Amino acid sequence: MASQAADRPEPVATSRRSKLTPEREQEFFDAVLQQIRSCGYDAVTMEGIAASTRCSKSTLYRQWKTKPQFVAAALRSSSRVRFAGIDTGSLAEDLRRAAAAAGEGTGKDTGLLQALGHAVMEDPELKCALREALVEPEIAALREILARGVARGEVPAGHPALEYVPAQLFGMLRMRPVLEGKQADAEYLVTFVEAVVLPALGLP
Repeated sequence: MASQAADRPEPVATSRRSKLTPEREQEFFDAVLQQIRSCGYDAVTMEGIAASTRCSKSTLYRQWKTKPQFVAAALRSSSRVRFAGIDTGSLAEDLRRAAAAAGEGTGKDTGLLQALGHAVMEDPELKCALREALVEPEIAALREILARGVARGEVPAGHPALEYVPAQLFGMLRMRPVLEGKQADAEYLVTFVEAVVLPALGLP
């Protein structure tokens, strides 16, 4: 008997990571981002997310191990580019539409950025995910808009103001709530582009 037991093959180890449907996974992501906006990053716990989504804590920990990993995955899942598809044939009009698009979602994304502010500085993984999900795609799309304007001859390729357009637009999104206690909505950002950005580029 002992010999037979010794000859038995060892069982193959299987992963404890369970398979979630995309819909269920997105439900978790939506819940964690909403709680961050409402309560701040530090107040959010894996236990709280488990309770709000009616799942076990072990399910979340099996999938994402830690809260920063969970939030990073949620940020990547929410990635969208508001400026994608903007191409009117006019740089000035493209920038107006980009400003309006940025302003339409300002409360949601700006609130998330502010809620993550301190945590992002402390956690490199979270910082990287935030840039990948919310910052870099939109800067790239905005630079494409500017490049098309240069290619059409609307602005000289070496114009010094080109480099600062993304910082101007995204800077106003972040700073108006701090300076004035108001969101930088679509109307405000379009007016800003017309008053500051277009003149800086030499556009009407």
